[in-house]
Amino acid sequence: MAQQENQVTPIDDEGYVVDTEDCEARELAYRERGTSRPITVVGNPVLHRECKDVTEFGDELARLIDDMFASQKTAEGVGLAANQIGVDAKVFVYDCPDDDGVRHTGVVVNPKLVELPAANRVLDDSNEGCLSVPTAYASLARPDYAEVTGQDAQGNPIKVRGTGYFARCLQHETDHLYGYLYIDRLSKRDRKDALRQMAENDPRYEIVPND
Repeated sequence: MAQQENQVTPIDDEGYVVDTEDCEARELAYRERGTSRPITVVGNPVLHRECKDVTEFGDELARLIDDMFASQKTAEGVGLAANQIGVDAKVFVYDCPDDDGVRHTGVVVNPKLVELPAANRVLDDSNEGCLSVPTAYASLARPDYAEVTGQDAQGNPIKVRGTGYFARCLQHETDHLYGYLYIDRLSKRDRKDALRQMAENDPRYEIVPND
């Protein structure tokens, strides 16, 4: 069953999405409609190229979003891009806390990161992982604040902002849709170590084997 087409994404007084209200109910509704799919992993071609822009905002997109929330829950993730379940489309979902423990739940279609002035960038050098690089973690410095522009599931323009861990999530998922994994931003040594971690351990969820 598809989402209600007349749903309107709430916006605050500054024009940003209100994604902290009714998180439990909204996330549950998405995934109960959806079907969990296996996760694509590093090496799968769909992860290593820019995804296609979404131009149709109907039932097919709604079903994809439902499946993405179901897949994210199964894999115990906090964010998931469409190409992580093998779909070549610029969509990501998230169900992620910030550093204050506030839960954020939502969808961004055709996201673009807002370029921050250098003077406003404060780097947070923290551990990062990825469902498409299962069982591997590495330290990666990213700005501790992020803004993303895009569209909601109905095609309306939206803006999302986040701090701390949620800012990392927004950057990480947007990267996915432009063909970048977090390990692509690591040094050669750290990338090799992350791939070693992945090779030495078994994922806790179903993955799509690379031929």
